[in-house]
Amino acid sequence: MFHPSHSASVASEYLGVSAALDASIVSERPPHLDPTRCCVRIAPFAMLDQSKNKLLTSVGPATPMGILLRRYWMPIAAVSEFESQSIKPIRLLGEDLTLYKDMSGTFGLIGRHCPHRCADMSYGFVEQCGLRCNYHGWLFDRDGRCLEQPYEDVAQPEARFKEKIRITAYPVETRGGLIWAYLGPQPAPLVPNWEPFTWKNGFVQIVFADVPCNWFQCQENSVDPLHFEWMHMNWSVRLKDKGGPYSPRHLKLAFEEFDWGIVYRRIREGMSENDPMWKVGRVCLWPNALFTGDHFEWRVPIDDENTLSVTWCFSRVPKDREPFVQDQIPAWRGPVLDAETGRLLSSHVMNQDFVAWVGQGIIPDRRNEHLGLSDEGIIMLRNQFLKDIEAITRGEDPKATVRDPELNRSIALPIADRKNLVEGETLEQMAKHPLRSGQLSDYVFQAGQPQEVRKAYAKAMGIPE
Repeated sequence: MFHPSHSASVASEYLGVSAALDASIVSERPPHLDPTRCCVRIAPFAMLDQSKNKLLTSVGPATPMGILLRRYWMPIAAVSEFESQSIKPIRLLGEDLTLYKDMSGTFGLIGRHCPHRCADMSYGFVEQCGLRCNYHGWLFDRDGRCLEQPYEDVAQPEARFKEKIRITAYPVETRGGLIWAYLGPQPAPLVPNWEPFTWKNGFVQIVFADVPCNWFQCQENSVDPLHFEWMHMNWSVRLKDKGGPYSPRHLKLAFEEFDWGIVYRRIREGMSENDPMWKVGRVCLWPNALFTGDHFEWRVPIDDENTLSVTWCFSRVPKDREPFVQDQIPAWRGPVLDAETGRLLSSHVMNQDFVAWVGQGIIPDRRNEHLGLSDEGIIMLRNQFLKDIEAITRGEDPKATVRDPELNRSIALPIADRKNLVEGETLEQMAKHPLRSGQLSDYVFQAGQPQEVRKAYAKAMGIPE
């Protein structure tokens, strides 16, 4: 059971101080950072010592960040995966668990090992209610209660031994075709119903990838707009053995905190302050996602050294394809490594991100960093997490906790391309757009899209095969 003092004592141990946070992390900022544009203060050179780096990257049950992240619902699987299987082993926040869908259609998330003699529950079998261990038949429901012990129930029923046994169990819910898990204290907050989950006339696909590095550098990428110019634009040019032309350069960046995370805005060459990328911007969604308008990217901590990348991508169908109702949201797993070379793939947008994240090391040594002006968002992100850790030691909810059912009917987010995503456009208009036209011919975000998903997308969009 979580208690605020637990987080405080653990944080103190990690930082080596009596308070949950070390004040030096928010000392005066270097003079090269404009105080009118950044709402945070940082230590000289914004360098994190090893204890603070460990604080931000360790996600186990007894760590401050692990305790914090357990206050949020995490996407761990897709509903459509359970059309062909009933049980899936899960590792989340350093815990080994078993996700299942029983014969009544109820999802459950329980511990990996049976409390009888530690058999692996992911090899069990589902019943009308719950999951049964395949070793000696003990049956558990979604709340962790032991419903049956076949031998003990017959040999000594009066002992009622099963009533004394429980297995670890966590709540799960479905939203947007995803299965969400909550590992924190009760009462649990609501699973956020982000506005795009309510949109109609769209083809949605869910994409997973197993990324062999810590989650925190993945999420720092969510508030780093400058990398778009170099990693996704200029590097892509060079990967095609071309010398140019290069992308328009970034001229101006801004970062702003709001209820659900941090908005970043940018102006590149040829743009003005009337451009949606400056007026509206994009979102580093709290605590562990990027939201660009048509898709979410969650960076779900598996443990300290591995991250599950979860993408939820919405493609608005052309107006002449309305009304479109998607019967099933497909899910697939994309490769991270080139099967032939063993090197990281770099052909698609998110694969390029994976190169950056993994290339920093499993857990980067941030003592070696030299942050610049473009890293204001990184500084804001780190400081907000430290504030959240401090908040839960006081018994408060962390940032972006959703508890209001009325608000959760549809939570609006900044969306630069809202009109086209909601109202739609013709296929001809899409084909003429500099970005959307590329998405009509290929899934640009991640390598490995299965043919059956591609065909379903083409059919929804009215694209001839």
